[in-house]
Amino acid sequence: MIFPRECKVVGHAGDSPCGEKVYFLTKFLLRETNGGMELLEVTTDPLATGMMRPVLETRVLAVPEEVMVYPRRVQIHNRARLVELALESGKRCTVFTGHDEHMTFVLDPDPAAFLKIHVYDIVPPRPSLSSTIRELEEAGMFGELDIAFIHTLRDISQVDADVFPCRAAGFSRTLDADPVSRHEKVAGCLTGSQLVRECYGEGIEIIDICPLRLVREELFITRCCRKEREGLRMVNGKNGIVVHWGAGPAEIYRAVISLVRGKGEG
Repeated sequence: MIFPRECKVVGHAGDSPCGEKVYFLTKFLLRETNGGMELLEVTTDPLATGMMRPVLETRVLAVPEEVMVYPRRVQIHNRARLVELALESGKRCTVFTGHDEHMTFVLDPDPAAFLKIHVYDIVPPRPSLSSTIRELEEAGMFGELDIAFIHTLRDISQVDADVFPCRAAGFSRTLDADPVSRHEKVAGCLTGSQLVRECYGEGIEIIDICPLRLVREELFITRCCRKEREGLRMVNGKNGIVVHWGAGPAEIYRAVISLVRGKGEG
């Protein structure tokens, strides 16, 4: 796969106002032809100076029949998403234009080139970890990391329980608002179990819904309401990172950076 790290190395030409010269940073050229757009790799004169440099050699990487120009503007720093779109195009080369009109391309897309991070979260209410990661991706925040996220969400409304954790999820009976009787089953976590024991004693059945129980793959990121569980750690034999239940976008972003840099070892 060829997917330039920066759009400044990608040039776009419809004609040749400066002759056989390109911008001095150009390594790849998207050139308009009568048959469509082609992709070239260019070599410029290393001894030349100035902004526009003579081209010594060109190599065709993709002919017009192999190139598709994506029809909509995209966030060109959302690299994982662009590889997905390139795969969907069915062409060897897909050309993208950013919201700021910069251009880039993906040649021979290969999702295996991206580090996979598994996101484990629960609904309802809003899966804040999973949703925030999607929003950060869409903004291009993870572009330089070459990572792809795989989201696994558990719908706790499907759990066979009588009482659920909190009113925020919209349940009719919740641990934070209603008394619990001994014959009822409570969907909760370590914190919920502790609360039940302290308020009602032993003997009430707790169905564990903590996202940590979902972990099956590494590297992973998930969330927990227990402060002592935060940070890089191993869960169910898998390496990953845990953020606090109410972690904001900046904290989640920093956690992903720590995970990638540490490869889950901690």
